[in-house]
Amino acid sequence: MPSKDHARLDELQRDPYPLYARARRTEGLTFVPELDAWLVARDADVREVLRRPEEFSSVRALLPDVMPSPAALEVLSKGFGKRPTVVSTDGPAHQRHRAPLNRGLSAARIAALVPYAAARAEALVDGFAAGPDGRVELMEAYARKLPGQVIGRLIGFDPVDVPLAVHGGHRAEELLFRPMDPDGQVAAAEDVVALQRLLDEYVRERRQSPRDDLLSGMVAALAPGSGELTLDQRHELVSNLQNFLIAGHLTTTALIGSTLLHLLRDRRQWELICSEPELIPAAVEEAARYDTAVQGFRRTTTRPVTIAGTDLPAGATVFVAYGSANRDEERYERPEVFDITRPLSRQHVAFGHGTHGCPGSQLAREQLRLTLELFAGRLPGLRLDEDKPWPVMRPTLIHRSPEALHLAW
Repeated sequence: MPSKDHARLDELQRDPYPLYARARRTEGLTFVPELDAWLVARDADVREVLRRPEEFSSVRALLPDVMPSPAALEVLSKGFGKRPTVVSTDGPAHQRHRAPLNRGLSAARIAALVPYAAARAEALVDGFAAGPDGRVELMEAYARKLPGQVIGRLIGFDPVDVPLAVHGGHRAEELLFRPMDPDGQVAAAEDVVALQRLLDEYVRERRQSPRDDLLSGMVAALAPGSGELTLDQRHELVSNLQNFLIAGHLTTTALIGSTLLHLLRDRRQWELICSEPELIPAAVEEAARYDTAVQGFRRTTTRPVTIAGTDLPAGATVFVAYGSANRDEERYERPEVFDITRPLSRQHVAFGHGTHGCPGSQLAREQLRLTLELFAGRLPGLRLDEDKPWPVMRPTLIHRSPEALHLAW
């Protein structure tokens, strides 16, 4: 994508809500050149598309914004090739990829993981709360670390490997969604390959010595049997594990950062959380609704269809905007207002809807809940650091979050 097109895309992604509002008021669907897709903006239309996966396929759900350079592609060729995952499959193939995730993210497994998450959150806060200047950049010190440690524990990583895995996940997102110079692309590709090689080591080790963890469940489900894994099985397992790792920590990182930004931007609501912690579950849902971490996914029509009165041919691309549906005036009262006293409801589509609903939504909610409880209890004087630049959002529709969040207390 040319640089001028990236500038327009960045502007849209940093604040897509004005576009969403116009699209909801416009009859039919709106074609958005920056996305090269028809925008599905109204709540009812978003839900309809998600209820019709046989007509709106997920095969091209995650098209990159940037095509890696030939040099970067050469580096990537030394790693593991892209294979279909739970995000990019339909029907029986989707069910096959999703089944081990559903088992690995069962209510019982999440409940067993929460004490570990709480302990890690306490340790991270201990690392900066006693600092002499009473300041922290929260994204780096906390929001990017806690979800990585939690998802690493769930998958079954050795803690010493979690930083490399988390870094590789961030670099994979950068490589496909951010413009970089040729040397930067090559460096990012090298980090992605390092991650893939690490994941392959884990996959082959779990084949030899299964454990009671999500990784062993994925190996057993996607490569049944006990013999040595074929190269194709290793490619599929690495691709699916990489996808799960990235989805499992980047989305929660985004949710933590955006939630604290909106709470602290409205001092009254932060103080309300501190004085009435019973409002925290409602705050979690309101934050997910108001500024959705995953703003949406693409779908591709498999046949001629009509949606919102717009006729689309087979092969048309639509962007199903969860973030727009969650601010639909037809469904929510004062949808543009962040209000944690809004009646508690999980009827938003922040975590998707239908067959592709996020299997890790409860784990994300638990990490945000315990984060708010911890910060409200230990740092009630928390505020945006007025000596630092006002937070700006990262230019992405995949993991929407502040680029940096400087706080003080």
